[in-house]
Amino acid sequence: MSLYIGREASKLWKRLCAEFTTEIILLLENWKYIFGGLIFQYIHGLAAHSIHYFHRPGPVLQDVGFYLLPELGLENAYISETVFTSIFLSFVLWTFHPFIWKTKKIYTVLVWCRVLVFLCACQFLRIITFYSTQLPGPNYHCREGSKFARLPRPDNILEAFIIVPRGVLYGCGDLIFSSHMIFSLVFVRTYQKYGTRRFIKQCAWLLVVVQSLLIVASRKHYTVDVVVAWYTVNLVVFFVDKKLPELPDRSAATLLPVSKDSKGKEENHKLLNGNSGESNDWRLRSQVNGKTTDDGTNGHVEAVNGV
Repeated sequence: MSLYIGREASKLWKRLCAEFTTEIILLLENWKYIFGGLIFQYIHGLAAHSIHYFHRPGPVLQDVGFYLLPELGLENAYISETVFTSIFLSFVLWTFHPFIWKTKKIYTVLVWCRVLVFLCACQFLRIITFYSTQLPGPNYHCREGSKFARLPRPDNILEAFIIVPRGVLYGCGDLIFSSHMIFSLVFVRTYQKYGTRRFIKQCAWLLVVVQSLLIVASRKHYTVDVVVAWYTVNLVVFFVDKKLPELPDRSAATLLPVSKDSKGKEENHKLLNGNSGESNDWRLRSQVNGKTTDDGTNGHVEAVNGV
């Protein structure tokens, strides 16, 4: 028994090392996209923080969702955040599954490059939208009488560029359209395309619908913020996705460099692509720029560096 556990642990360690090496190579090739996407996350957060300075509390606007959905109340506001956190963390963990699971379809770095492009495009539209018109926030801390409803002017220019956790939790004014829905829809659509479990896909879409209802019931957004997010994010992802090169499907063919000897080829193929290797007549084949190579040693960068 101990021998079996030791052998499996050794295989897992080799798979982790092989996957880590591959992802590092991809990260070095695509770091500009990752870095640019992360920088824009800060810009989006800064824009959402800055709009709070212009927020003016007022009467909550008439909203059909507020009439149809019972108000959860301030004490139950955590429910929608719990659903969002479960979607967020589940997707992040899934993107790193190639490091652990034998069967794998994606490269972690390339998936995040794609996701960040979708997020940045949607967030850019969101910034334009909530700066165009400031609505009185329906959330409890944005209503008249709350100490968080108005944000005092910054004492200096540096303070305006610092995003504190309280500002994230008690922001006001960045309403149309919902940022939570942007992240959730982008994540679910990405898993819809690259995920392999049909049941999980169905559950993910159900969770997004439930989250939409909870956001309105928690009075964190107006119904229009959620509705606009549904068609805007889906349209943006649909059209942007068509402009981006398709990701290599590693479950169909390996696109990774392998060692020169045949034994090394088969071992790397098992570790990096999750094939069982039971077939005696295995040949490494990959498609690069419409051509097929039998040795699998050429065209690695061109095939994976597509974002």
